[in-house]
Amino acid sequence: MVKVKHAKPESFYKVYERKLTTKKVTHYCPGCGHGVAHKLIAEIIDELGIQDRVIFLSPVGCSVFAYYYFDVGNVQCSHGMAPAVGTGIARTLENSIVISYQGDGDLAGIGMSAIIHAANRGENMAVFFINNAIYGMTGGQMAPTTLLGQKTLTTPMGRSTNRDGNPIGMCELINSLTAPVFIERVSLANPARVIKARRAFKKALFNQVERKGFSFVEVLSPCPVNWKMSPLESRKWIINKLEPVFPVQNFRDIEEKPERYERVEMSDEELLNLFKIEKEMEIKPKTKKISDQHIKIAGFGGQGVMSAGVLLANCAIMEGLNSTWLPSYGPEMRGGTANASVIISENIIGSPVVDNPNVLIAMNAPSLDTFEDQVSPGGFIIVNSSLINRKVKREDVEVLYVPASEIAKDLGLITTANIVVLGVYMVKSRVLDTETLKQVIPISIKKKHLTEVNLKALQAGIDIFKEEAGAHI
Repeated sequence: MVKVKHAKPESFYKVYERKLTTKKVTHYCPGCGHGVAHKLIAEIIDELGIQDRVIFLSPVGCSVFAYYYFDVGNVQCSHGMAPAVGTGIARTLENSIVISYQGDGDLAGIGMSAIIHAANRGENMAVFFINNAIYGMTGGQMAPTTLLGQKTLTTPMGRSTNRDGNPIGMCELINSLTAPVFIERVSLANPARVIKARRAFKKALFNQVERKGFSFVEVLSPCPVNWKMSPLESRKWIINKLEPVFPVQNFRDIEEKPERYERVEMSDEELLNLFKIEKEMEIKPKTKKISDQHIKIAGFGGQGVMSAGVLLANCAIMEGLNSTWLPSYGPEMRGGTANASVIISENIIGSPVVDNPNVLIAMNAPSLDTFEDQVSPGGFIIVNSSLINRKVKREDVEVLYVPASEIAKDLGLITTANIVVLGVYMVKSRVLDTETLKQVIPISIKKKHLTEVNLKALQAGIDIFKEEAGAHI
């Protein structure tokens, strides 16, 4: 009988699906330290029996594809934002073991603010910080941890104190904060150091099992390709160059469990009262079939483009449908470009992005110029003819010209033009009931004295559609 002494940890997938031809190897360069760090983490996950509880946060960097390797919960995070994502997970899933795994560019560069504040709050997570003194994934630029005199793609003459500042010691920086319970710097330069690193890795993860708080392990790791060294030379370089600048040592190990914030349980009614919401929307059961609506509402800042999108999304939710709202606007509060993407569907919505709308509401000429060609054939365009003089060039879409701004001006509040076009859209599409919008408007409008004029704008939109299109509600 064959007895297996060494095998891949259970916390790794049996095969790695990223590459069809090399399903049993990772994407890391020869001699890279990420593979060693990954294996240590996977072995400890197995040893502690926490595979079903682990949520691994993959950053932007060389380890971006970690979710192809770890057979645990995985979240791909925006650049530098793993600690912020981990905060949300740790606070909402109290039984989770959160692992934030980040490189020096991701953590100490792009994500410096996120890691400092997560550490300062003492969030319950284990952070493994891979310090190879360089931006690895993007070709070897200077990182916050690059050594003085070290040549990189962006410091071809070597890093200079006056020009580039000094290398940042993240352990030292984290150690200046009160909340973290465990801080240690380790090295992967040789087998003896790897064994010591494993102990620190285990301590950091065990602290999560015990719900102790924030644990931070900095890992001095080789990057032979970007250092332009052989794997053996890179290990020596860690010992001779990196370790004198970043001393391998334990900075903090608090055994006692610190006091944690009290979890506040609130009823729905208490939550509504907290945010001064006077009336809760009543969700209706779905009663009709609809085609998916991919809506683009566009205009300039101050036309209510964003609020129109929110109102539509809220109406859809109130009618038991799924909906997303995605804003996009320029830096100006008034007068700049703005557009809102709204999706309404009976099905789960995978992405809030609307690249090819089947409904376009163009509130000004630049919006029609920008988005007309993106509308799907057979789609529908509502044109605010008060501000747009030209006609739609396309012949494969339906068009309705509505003098929305003039109607709103006649009502005494020009900013209700957005409600006018929503009325037109709702009776034209028949996807949503105008009665729903009549219920949502009083709930959504902050200035209650403007409710009546907004309801009049809605009715005006309904009336203009009857008049212009001869539709029946």
